[in-house]
Amino acid sequence: MLRALTLAIADLGNRRVLGIMLQALIVAAIIFVAVAALLFWLLNGADPCAAIGLDTCPLDTASGGIGAILLTLLAAWFLFPAVALAAIMTFADRIGRTIEEEHYSEAARQTQPIGVLGGLGMGLRSAGRLILFNLIAAPFYILLLVTGVGPFILFVIVNGFAFGRDIGELAAARHGDRSTRNAWLRAKRGEQHLLGILVSVLFLVPFVNLVAPVLGVAAGIHMFNRSFWTARA
Repeated sequence: MLRALTLAIADLGNRRVLGIMLQALIVAAIIFVAVAALLFWLLNGADPCAAIGLDTCPLDTASGGIGAILLTLLAAWFLFPAVALAAIMTFADRIGRTIEEEHYSEAARQTQPIGVLGGLGMGLRSAGRLILFNLIAAPFYILLLVTGVGPFILFVIVNGFAFGRDIGELAAARHGDRSTRNAWLRAKRGEQHLLGILVSVLFLVPFVNLVAPVLGVAAGIHMFNRSFWTARA
């Protein structure tokens, strides 16, 4: 896994990989801008005091805008990993082809493209799982606030297992048949979880979190190609 991660870090200097990463970040940014606009529309003129049975306090345009910004920032912290990974997975064929053509030419010739819709489907399933897992964990995040570091440790554990599974499935999706892919996924589940936990830690580091999804996906592709084709040889 460490060798795969080292290769993935080197791939960040590849202009094609950087281009895919920037496109994925733009998609993620557009999604959060849309969330902010929706929240502003919902909050403008809303009366949160009346909603909880207190005196009236309708929000004007300014307060509604501030509320929308604050809620969007909160949503970005909570949802960015899911949205960013889903966006990267939409470009699964492109990033997989870029890395395999650079490092694994034989594997690149045997690929089975999944297409944009296939990548989008994987991305949406991944985002759905991540959001669901974090919603289930939300009460525990709140309870662990008193510990200071507890929510961050739980974040790493919860998201790490989900990231590892999704990165492994993306890496394997373009090669072999279903049974051989599933066999590889089962055999390498421990390494996938370790990689997912590392990516989850990177999501907690400002600015580094911007490259975390593409770094994780690239490492997963290296991990797959370095083991899957060796086992079939």
